[in-house]
Amino acid sequence: MANQTDGRQPMDPELLRRLLRAKDRMDAASEEAWPVRRLARVSGVSQAHFARSFRDAFGVPPHRYLLTRRIERAKALLRDTDLSVTEIAFQTGWNSLGTFGRTFRDVTAEAPGQLRLREQAAPGQFDRTPACYLIAAHRPDLKIAVSEKRRLEAEVKTGSEDTEVP
Repeated sequence: MANQTDGRQPMDPELLRRLLRAKDRMDAASEEAWPVRRLARVSGVSQAHFARSFRDAFGVPPHRYLLTRRIERAKALLRDTDLSVTEIAFQTGWNSLGTFGRTFRDVTAEAPGQLRLREQAAPGQFDRTPACYLIAAHRPDLKIAVSEKRRLEAEVKTGSEDTEVP
C-alpha cells in the first residue's frame, strides 16, 4: 500500500475493499480484457476515481498491474509446461504473438524461448524455496511503462541525451 506521509488522508476502508475486489478479479482472470471501464464497474466507482485510487492504493496503474500478472503467468507456463510460446501467449491474454514477444522481452530482458531454455536447463534448483518467495522474486519490476522504457533505451542507443550542450 502507498504510505500516507505526503499529507493525503488515509484511504477509505470501503473504497479499498472495492479496489481489492477489482484486483482479485484481475488476478483470477488475468487473461481477460480488463479496461478501466470494466474495473470501475466492478468497484462501483467512476473510471477516473478508480484509476487514481488504484494507483494510490497499489503503487501502479491498473494496466501495469495486469501486465505484471500476465507476464508472471507466462513465465510460469514457460517454465512448467511444454505448451508452445504461441499457446502461452493466447492463454495469458495476448491477442498477438508479436506483441507478447516484444513486451515479454522488454519486461524480462529475454525472449520467451530463451527464458524457457534457461529455466529448463537448471531444473529443481528452487525445490526447497517456498512458492510465495519464488513468485515475489520472479515478479516483473514495472516501475515505468513499457513504452517509456523503450523510448529511454532508444535515446541511449542514439545518444540523443547528450545532444544538448549548455
